[in-house]
Amino acid sequence: MSADFELVDLCIAACADDFADKGEVLASGTGVVPRLAAGVAKLGSNPALLMTDGECTFVAEPVPIGPRGDYRVKPENWIPFRKIFDLVWGGRRHFMTTPTQLDRHGTPNISCIGDWAQPKAQLLGVRGVPGNTINHSTAYFVAAHSKRTFVEKVDMASGAGNDPQRWAPGVRRDFHRLTRCVTNLCVMDFGGSGGTLRIVSLHPGASVEQVRENTGFELEVADDLAETRAPTGQELDLIHRLDPHGQRAGVIRG
Repeated sequence: MSADFELVDLCIAACADDFADKGEVLASGTGVVPRLAAGVAKLGSNPALLMTDGECTFVAEPVPIGPRGDYRVKPENWIPFRKIFDLVWGGRRHFMTTPTQLDRHGTPNISCIGDWAQPKAQLLGVRGVPGNTINHSTAYFVAAHSKRTFVEKVDMASGAGNDPQRWAPGVRRDFHRLTRCVTNLCVMDFGGSGGTLRIVSLHPGASVEQVRENTGFELEVADDLAETRAPTGQELDLIHRLDPHGQRAGVIRG
């Protein structure tokens, strides 16, 4: 990376691009990078986005991460938990999170590693991922692109992907849409055969071979493969504004 920005800043900008064309929907980012990305989009490419304080109010501007100091949240409206489901069930939300495992069809696992009956590691459980992935747009961020995350078959399906064998006959998929997956090596979408992952851009210094070597299944490559764009000056200013304590610095290691 250049002296002007770090790899994590490039990833934030790439994630923010996924919120840019969503219009007036609730933007939810779980984790430092997705949350900063939603905030950058709200203050830049898509002012119509709705964001919350993480509790029960819509806010006029994204809340910075880390200690707030003198910052005061700017509430706009009340949004109790039950009303969140009105947005979720109607497809009016765009969600970005980090999976522990992800298969070629975008099936996520955040629940356990190993056999479900006696796992090697117990993780979060499915949480809200089943409802998120079936009811509205969903995207992913992975800080360390490796075969441990991108696996042929997830140890437990914690949400809905594009694998037709996992969908029961007659289930409606009106709002189910997987959009993209940003990693420390590349940007992928789900435009491959049968809605599978494919590489659409490579971060500076990364190669198709490197991405494939760190993926546990075959990856398609877009015909118009490009280099991931650098963050703009405005985006970098917003990133620093929303992360005044530099908490993003430890997200991508090595």
